[in-house]
Amino acid sequence: MGVLDKLGTDKVFAYFEEITKIPHGSGSEHALSDYIMDFAKERNLYCRKETIGNVVVKKAAAKGYEQIPSVILQGHLDMVCEKLAGTNHDFTKDPLDIFIDGDFIRAKGTTLGADNGIAVAYMLAILDKADMLHPAIEMIFTVEEETGMDGAKTLDTSDLEGKYFINMDSEEEGKFLISCCGGRKVYAKLPVERTKKTVDEITYLLQIRGLKGGHSGSDIHLQRANANKLMGRVLQALQKEIPFGLVSVDGGKMDNAICREAEAVLTVTKENAEKAEKIVAKMEKMLQEEYHCIETDMMIAWEKAQEETEEVLQEEWKKRTISMLLLLPYGVETMSVDIHGLVESSNNLGVVRTQNDGIYFVNAVRSAVATRKEMICEKIKELTALCGGTATENSDYPGWVYDKDSKLLVVLQKAYKKATGREPELTAMHAGVECGLFAEKMKGLDMVSLGPEMYDVHTPDERVSISSTIRMWEFLKEALQGMKDME
Repeated sequence: MGVLDKLGTDKVFAYFEEITKIPHGSGSEHALSDYIMDFAKERNLYCRKETIGNVVVKKAAAKGYEQIPSVILQGHLDMVCEKLAGTNHDFTKDPLDIFIDGDFIRAKGTTLGADNGIAVAYMLAILDKADMLHPAIEMIFTVEEETGMDGAKTLDTSDLEGKYFINMDSEEEGKFLISCCGGRKVYAKLPVERTKKTVDEITYLLQIRGLKGGHSGSDIHLQRANANKLMGRVLQALQKEIPFGLVSVDGGKMDNAICREAEAVLTVTKENAEKAEKIVAKMEKMLQEEYHCIETDMMIAWEKAQEETEEVLQEEWKKRTISMLLLLPYGVETMSVDIHGLVESSNNLGVVRTQNDGIYFVNAVRSAVATRKEMICEKIKELTALCGGTATENSDYPGWVYDKDSKLLVVLQKAYKKATGREPELTAMHAGVECGLFAEKMKGLDMVSLGPEMYDVHTPDERVSISSTIRMWEFLKEALQGMKDME
């Protein structure tokens, strides 16, 4: 028996468990794409797979629904691959180790991939259910959403006829997303130069661990610490008190995840090693006090490295690297003046990586206002230039503007009230969703994004509510059946 077999619900949980057995990190979704293609072919459904890995599947309308415009259901195949330090898991080949924890499904030591595996499971369940009432359905399974929405950007929409579009990449039940921000990645690079360390210096490892992390869009307002930014503060504190060499600094894996862990390799003389340890301990205490209500498990460790290094950054490049860590923007930049409590603009320094040709700083810029997105990007480029580096941009994606005349929204509101007894809340989101790209590619789409309750996505604490998943499944069936009212 599978872990989730006892949960039932028209095979939604069974298909989700199947998905967790198939590696599908961003850029490695082809095995899951092939699974969906085989699934569709077994049911004699129209299907096609694009070179990048996107899959389109179509299912004919139920009797009595033939005259209603097609409905597009869309979710993404890839997941964010994060794991706790010490967890022995290979995301390229190992199945996720899922388990039930009360009302939640979780994975041991890793992200769960409910973002967006639950959407895929819903879609497979709809394709499989022969007696379901619905208009003609076009299913879009995109790839590489988490790393820049490349699947949605390249998708061929020429054979799609849908007028109504339901994206299932939202994470709060009862909140219908009707608008989102746009975004862009900015890659800053310092082309550092290196020199030999002095003979009396010893190599040490400085580590920041235990932060909560989270989604760099939907969680940015929570003021969680970013390990890359904290590393800048600790290195600056050391720089003010003692001489040291900086070998490397690395933190984060994804630009759209708030950095949970970072480490730097340093060299100091034996006489200064004890001073450095005291400075680090002082900074740990200070930062723990600053974040005492938010980051309860923060740790900053100082220990002798297992291997000695031969080279360090030249002094000027060390200073510039620390300046970049300190001064690159992180967190909320502006709040919306139209929607109370909504973040309008932000930046996340998600990844810092030391490589042979330099040090890279990867930023995820978001804004609902295009000109403010440009302003933040210019700020990053200006700082990088002042520090002697260069900055490039890519993965730009548009926002999605609310349609006050949405017919789809009316049907979904009615269906949610009937299925749950509650009125849904309409929200805008400070994160990019693929709706923005589809709105640009397929003019005139009537769109809403929704999903079940999930928590701490993009982190090893990711979990999805079982009861919410069930409620949203009943709602989806009611909504598709209720689309007959749109004739």
